[in-house]
Amino acid sequence: MPPSSSSICKTIEAYLGRHPDERDALAGLLAALDLPVDVTARTTLPGHITCSAVIIDRHCRVLHIRHRVTGLMLAPGGHIEPEDRTLLATALREVAEEAGIAPGALCLTRQTLGSPVDIDVHDIDANPSKDEPAHRHYDFRYVFHLAGDEPPAITLQDEEVSGVQWIAVPDVASPTLRAKLIQTELDGQPEPVNASALIHDGRGRYLLHLRDHKPGVIWQPGAFALLGGGRTHVDQDLESTLLRELSEEVPDLLLEDVKPYAVETATSVDGLSVPIQVFTGIWRGDPDRLRLHEGVLLRWVTPDVLDRLRLSPATRDLIRRHAAENPPGGAPGATTPLHEGGSRPVLNGIGVHLHLEDDDGRVLLGLRHPNSAFAGNTWHYLAGKCEQESAVACLVREAREEAGLVIDPADVDLAHIVHVVDAPGGPPLMQLVFRARRWKGEPKVLETDKCLAWKWWPPHELPDRLVSYTRTALAGIAEGRVYSQLGW
Repeated sequence: MPPSSSSICKTIEAYLGRHPDERDALAGLLAALDLPVDVTARTTLPGHITCSAVIIDRHCRVLHIRHRVTGLMLAPGGHIEPEDRTLLATALREVAEEAGIAPGALCLTRQTLGSPVDIDVHDIDANPSKDEPAHRHYDFRYVFHLAGDEPPAITLQDEEVSGVQWIAVPDVASPTLRAKLIQTELDGQPEPVNASALIHDGRGRYLLHLRDHKPGVIWQPGAFALLGGGRTHVDQDLESTLLRELSEEVPDLLLEDVKPYAVETATSVDGLSVPIQVFTGIWRGDPDRLRLHEGVLLRWVTPDVLDRLRLSPATRDLIRRHAAENPPGGAPGATTPLHEGGSRPVLNGIGVHLHLEDDDGRVLLGLRHPNSAFAGNTWHYLAGKCEQESAVACLVREAREEAGLVIDPADVDLAHIVHVVDAPGGPPLMQLVFRARRWKGEPKVLETDKCLAWKWWPPHELPDRLVSYTRTALAGIAEGRVYSQLGW
């Protein structure tokens, strides 16, 4: 099944976010995507989508092939076929058909990450021999680096292609593609665009993630694998990629001593070569107590059972190599510094919470959505997890995003701290409760997947279904205390 109109719209909008001046040029395509027509079909007129593969070698040269019909030197590309799952898959199929280059010989670039580097709009002359009138092509151009040091052998599709040439970027004929390639500053060198976590407890156990069995959609479907995922345009580096992926997949899993370990290569669902930066990290909790947002389950395993599990040979070898270098006794592998008492430092998660009181002394609480992974159908403070930001900045952001409240950081004071361990072995959480003396706006439900309602509650009539540490914080604030702890 070809890509849907909605997925194509997302691709275009992301592209226009980087090139807003091209919206007028793509207006016709965006309008067509709102109509009940298939813009991926070559029969759709007056215009339809095509896809090209821009392959760059180590010398920053771009692969061009000469088309017999037009005599032009172009990047490999063509029309979308019904079996193409994505636009990217079309570009890969075309380069395999026209130049004999398999997807495994290519990899994504850090600068584009599988997004089109250019969407070119050009007119096509009528072709009476094929009974095709004049029409328009919207060509989505995807960039790839060569995965290997040397260019792969090229086998041309004789009936359509008559020659091949590697052309330096400044000499690329297409002005829009040339400008984009120069602007993107590609160097032809492959580098990791995915990050994974080799999580261990320092005692010989490794944490593996059982993926959903969705062939063609999930990478390594139905197999045990490392947690992690692909880099996005907002990630500053690959460690940021890893931490973002962990927060999305397993938000309560907080690693210690995260550091690069190795670069491994895997194969994507599209057949591309994928260099992966593997990080190591230490964690010692109970995986059954973690909230898992993706996949089936998490399990501790030891190297001696790896042959009994469905997982890639590369992952199996990686774990065994790390285990050999880091025996449970701790000789070469005790990488986390010990405190004087012999214990290892443990990272604590930081949560921020908003304590608001109206003129009648009532406190604002929100009813969490029943499907929420944490405290579903339970009342709680307006709250959020502190990301790469100060705690007060996080509070101000969450108040605006969740309830439409505008708070000046100067009007915020720390009211209470609750140090929480939800379950034995679970990650410790430092829950910071801030009081805002002033604010603008009335509470509105803006994130309906998280909150059903906001309500002001008198302190002596709090709801029965109330998050336990929220109740503890409210009691502490009423008594004038600044610190409480739960679960220790």
